[in-house]
Amino acid sequence: MKKDKTNVGSRTALTAMIILLLTITVACSKTEAPTPDEEKTGQFSIEFDNIMGEETLSFEPRVYKNAKGESFRIKLLQYFISNIKLYKADGSSYTVPQDDSYFLVNAADRTTRFTKVKVPEGNYEKVEFVIGVDSARSSMPVEKRTGVLSFNPEEGHEGGGMYWGWNSGYIFFKMEGYCDLISDNQQGDPTGNKQFKYHIGGFGGYNAPTLNNIKTITVDLKTAGTAQVREGLRSNVHLFVDIMKIFNGPHTFSIVEHPNVMFSEYSVNIANNFPHFFTHDHTENFVKSEDEL
Repeated sequence: MKKDKTNVGSRTALTAMIILLLTITVACSKTEAPTPDEEKTGQFSIEFDNIMGEETLSFEPRVYKNAKGESFRIKLLQYFISNIKLYKADGSSYTVPQDDSYFLVNAADRTTRFTKVKVPEGNYEKVEFVIGVDSARSSMPVEKRTGVLSFNPEEGHEGGGMYWGWNSGYIFFKMEGYCDLISDNQQGDPTGNKQFKYHIGGFGGYNAPTLNNIKTITVDLKTAGTAQVREGLRSNVHLFVDIMKIFNGPHTFSIVEHPNVMFSEYSVNIANNFPHFFTHDHTENFVKSEDEL
């Protein structure tokens, strides 16, 4: 009995110590969050953490199964993120300058999962971005398309082949892989490699209207953590990107029936699944180093 009382007493003391530490931690956090000064800027990033259902996305030989019961493997996944905009509680907003607002997420290179920009200090409750490349930038002279949009293979997208030369447009979302159920005829993969390819793009056309698969995504941050941007520190919005939703989103489709989708009317169905990829998991504020993320 004495032993039990001692344990209860120890646990009580331990609980009191934990509460004290939490109180100190909260107090310290409050001192690290000064009132925002809009004349100052801080670092802000969105983290695109690619997953497949309930697990981190892996490339082949990892086998996944879609809602149609088809087993498949992934060998490549890339997509453009652009036009980032943040909103405060009072409805005011800040649009990241376009020249700083284009990113290419390559799932094979985890260093590309962050979109890092500078924004005015503030507490932001909503963030907006585009999957793809807007029509204005897509139709600009080539010399004005810099960074990941550049045609210079040493700095741009050329290595990833994210552009259709024959249609003068960027490929917004590119995913390739294998499904052993794909036929070897013209309706499948005549090479016999059982490959599927989804190259989704279309910015609306230059002179005459064409496909427009640009999708604007809006994420409410209030539930899982607002972004508190402060000078010298970084705020990181961590999103899960469920790539399985390309098959299992509102438009469910079969790989065997549609093994190759590019610049066609059917691509609209796949693009309509994009907004359902994203879930806000949490926000990390007052980050001093990327190693903390």
